[in-house]
Amino acid sequence: MKWRLLAAVASAACLSLAVSACGAKTGERSAFCGELESIAPSAKIEGNPLYVEKVEGLPDDFIMGVDASSVIAEEQSGVVYRGFDGSEQDVFKTLAENGVTHIRVRVWVDPYDADGNGYGGGNNDADKAAEIGARAAEYGLRLIVDFHYSDFWADPGKQMAPKAWKDMDIDEKADAAYDFTVDTLKKINKAGGVVGMVQVGNETNGALCGETTWDGVCAIMSAGSRAVRKVCPEALVAVHFANPEHAGTYATYARELDSRGVDYDVFGSSYYPFWHGTLQNLTSVLSTVANTYHKKVMVLETSYAYTPDDTDFNGNTVSDSASGLTKNYPYTVQGQANALRDIIEAAAKAANGIGVCYWEGTWITVGGASRAENEALWEKYGSGWASSFSAAYDPNDAGKYYGGCAVDNQALFGADGVPLASLQVFNLVRYGNEVGIKAESAEDIELIVNSGQEIELPESVNVIMTDGKKQAEAVEWSQEDIARAENGGSGEFDIGGKVGELDVKCRLTVLEKNYLENYSFEEGESGWVAADLNATEQLYVEDKKDDSRTGTKHYHFWSSAMNSVEFTLEQTAENLPEGKYDFRISIMGGDAGEYECYAYIKENGEISRTAPMEITSYGSWSEGNIGGIEVAEGGSATVGIYVKCSGAGGGAWGKIDDAFLTKAE
Repeated sequence: MKWRLLAAVASAACLSLAVSACGAKTGERSAFCGELESIAPSAKIEGNPLYVEKVEGLPDDFIMGVDASSVIAEEQSGVVYRGFDGSEQDVFKTLAENGVTHIRVRVWVDPYDADGNGYGGGNNDADKAAEIGARAAEYGLRLIVDFHYSDFWADPGKQMAPKAWKDMDIDEKADAAYDFTVDTLKKINKAGGVVGMVQVGNETNGALCGETTWDGVCAIMSAGSRAVRKVCPEALVAVHFANPEHAGTYATYARELDSRGVDYDVFGSSYYPFWHGTLQNLTSVLSTVANTYHKKVMVLETSYAYTPDDTDFNGNTVSDSASGLTKNYPYTVQGQANALRDIIEAAAKAANGIGVCYWEGTWITVGGASRAENEALWEKYGSGWASSFSAAYDPNDAGKYYGGCAVDNQALFGADGVPLASLQVFNLVRYGNEVGIKAESAEDIELIVNSGQEIELPESVNVIMTDGKKQAEAVEWSQEDIARAENGGSGEFDIGGKVGELDVKCRLTVLEKNYLENYSFEEGESGWVAADLNATEQLYVEDKKDDSRTGTKHYHFWSSAMNSVEFTLEQTAENLPEGKYDFRISIMGGDAGEYECYAYIKENGEISRTAPMEITSYGSWSEGNIGGIEVAEGGSATVGIYVKCSGAGGGAWGKIDDAFLTKAE
């Protein structure tokens, strides 16, 4: 269904930092007339047990946001939110009392199948946004409206058009986006919500609403922006991107928008510490955009785990067993508080930095006693990340992997609905809360040794204090665990240890004999030969632990231009013992567009066998495996990887790591 602009345009209740609004009584709830109180810090909250270092120079109007998109679905599923005293209390009142100024809410066009069953993830349509906006406004909270311009999740991995728009040409689609934005904002205003900011797209890394060219992306953004200027002229218009850790991408995105005249105020970024590189880099890339294009900048999404444990029988994105993550802080309430505090500081340090928004801080377990009990609630009310009904729209992802909440351990509320002490960081960063410093946790370590090599564990490890600082302390390792690893052949082993009363763990990997030199690129390009077959801009060994599968280095590729990435990377192992061998190598990357990627072996200088590999998203490693490679005594084997990417709206990027040539069992 194409959305149509209503004939009458009502006065809007839209605010940025301090905005007046008028409206008539609508049912039992009145639209806001006059002014909401301007954003101003409340007095320091006393009695918090966490150490919080003051962030110097925070503006009074710095945005302290929390995405609460799933609140209604949560409450429908039986969740009860409470205050710090344990008594039931409106969650928006609790957020407002503890320093939050803005509520972010995502909006999907039609997140329902033909029978009216919700896709999940909160079933966040325009009606949900209006209800959340009205409830938030009762406590002086402004709304950040996050238009995905899709019927379900939009992110760097997928930007699907709504069902009703998928066959439209770009002009029709832009008109539909305009009409939908106008109608939704009017609905929020009529309900009494107070719009402070509007996102025209969510994590739009080169794609939006089914469009994969910058002309198409910018046409949708511009349509959304025109709608905001019409209905909420004093609200800020924001664009939103992800992956600030990728060199040059934010500068490219900002340049593409500028060259096409997209009208916006805020360049927003996602920043998850376990995926997105250093805080220093975040500040730098946002400052570059701010200074070059005179835009405000902010972090529109962030979060961190307060526990490694799952609470809803679904499993979590972040845990002690999750791969591809950088554990910058302990998975504790103090660790979560330190992460949030440091992200606020990084955003505030950026030129024209105006705020931070914590993602889905209220999305906790629905609290059933079993997965089956929870599944019934996820399906009925949409309180899981996706329901089975989402297969009608997204059969290849949500329709296959639907289930519960994967971020319940990153919420700002416990599973019992009581807020965590870390919620008060939004208030305490303005004042500091320097309670006594003590040891918080011991830093786990990783060690890789070759089969038959003596296992030498470090005599000391870093202890992380409540102020986030580290100090080396002696560790006593479990001799029983060490003996088990020494006699266990190749594989992964957990070696336990103690630092005083603190537990510590060493994840020990014992490698089978690898006949490739420099398998993990820790010695640079030694042993490897790269051949650029097109015009790939960057091909080199990168020293960046966050992006490596093991160790600190990997082979990196990136290009800004479409159809420029094409190369091979290979190595020849010589003087091999007779036998059969297995070859495997790993890659992860993104923005690939149409691509071809495979592991290969060569015979007589020609590729004879291949194994397909995938390039999907950051942290998602794909492994190519080729087995049964026959080698005569003293012979050689040439193995490698081929990569070709068209790019999604620009160039593509990726990381290659961990190549093994081992004897077949």
